[in-house]
Amino acid sequence: MRSVVPFLDLAGQHAPLRPAMEAAVKRVFDTGQYILGPEVDAFEREFAAYCDAEHAIAMNSGTSALHLALLAAGVGPGDEVITTPFTFVATAAAICYTGARPVFVDIDRASFNIDAARIAGAITPRTRAVIPVHLYGQPADMDPIVDVARRHGLTVIEDACQAHGAEYKGRRVGAIGDFACFSFYPGKNLGACGEAGLVLARDPEAARVVRMLRDWGQARKYEHLMPGYNYRMEGIQGALLRVKLPHLETWTEARRACAARYRDLLADSIVEAPAEQSYARHVYHVYAVRTKDRAGLQQQFDAAGVQTGIHYPTPVHLQPAYANLGYRAGDFPEAEAAAREVLSLPLFPGLTEEQQRIVAQVLARREEPITCVQHAS
Repeated sequence: MRSVVPFLDLAGQHAPLRPAMEAAVKRVFDTGQYILGPEVDAFEREFAAYCDAEHAIAMNSGTSALHLALLAAGVGPGDEVITTPFTFVATAAAICYTGARPVFVDIDRASFNIDAARIAGAITPRTRAVIPVHLYGQPADMDPIVDVARRHGLTVIEDACQAHGAEYKGRRVGAIGDFACFSFYPGKNLGACGEAGLVLARDPEAARVVRMLRDWGQARKYEHLMPGYNYRMEGIQGALLRVKLPHLETWTEARRACAARYRDLLADSIVEAPAEQSYARHVYHVYAVRTKDRAGLQQQFDAAGVQTGIHYPTPVHLQPAYANLGYRAGDFPEAEAAAREVLSLPLFPGLTEEQQRIVAQVLARREEPITCVQHAS
């Protein structure tokens, strides 16, 4: 049946920007700078300024950003990198690309993010870095993460691929760790019209290394100082992201308003709503509720024409591709429980109050005990 409430509406978001987006594409055609070039250079400066960061290096995906940040941090074969098992698989994949081993730490139930108190217990002589993931748009608890990393000489790489504009204690994510990685996949809060990503780096020498690595290890054309990769951002994506970046704050506030409305509408429902942590400005890339009967609830939403998603149904340590890491079911109970229970409801800047009420009405028709969850203040 036709969706009454879509999960995402990129066409609606792009419609008022279409003239500016078409003009941006024309600029790229006029200059012929299809790979990197002035539009990408300008986007790097503008996004760095938005994040209050020093150095930005644009590339072709968030996965590439994670890979190169790890390499620039000196991570390689035989090393270990601590991260969360409850994330998109790219976080772990990028670690494996370097020859290092992902070491997982369970999540905090309330935030879905890595439990900072458990990190110290996972550190070994092989540990080189920690990758906290700002999952769903909510920052991880960065102060204790940075503190334990500094005490053990570890690099902190923020996986901010879902957290454009999120804030931790008033600071934009991306400018807290040593590196930060962003994805501009089309469905992200700031999305390209294709694949794109970016690394923020605190240290100028680290930024120089990332910049060379993304372009075949070149210091200048045909002067290859290190083995590198073809991870360059396309000029068209840089131009389109420049059009969209000035609207990101408006879109973020619209997302936050939708989340606040959901909080009121779902206060007495049978699902557990997400809790925004006291230190956080959550940007709600995903609005994930918890339910003990996800399959039944999702079926009811489908019947009502409401699109939903699951982020993510299987934690990374239980994915067949990572069986060689040796983890088993039960190793990370909070991550495994979240994977069984999370259900993502529609949330995007153009979502209407009426559409949200339709979502709430579906939940109200469920004949289950009511659970009322208070948000963290």
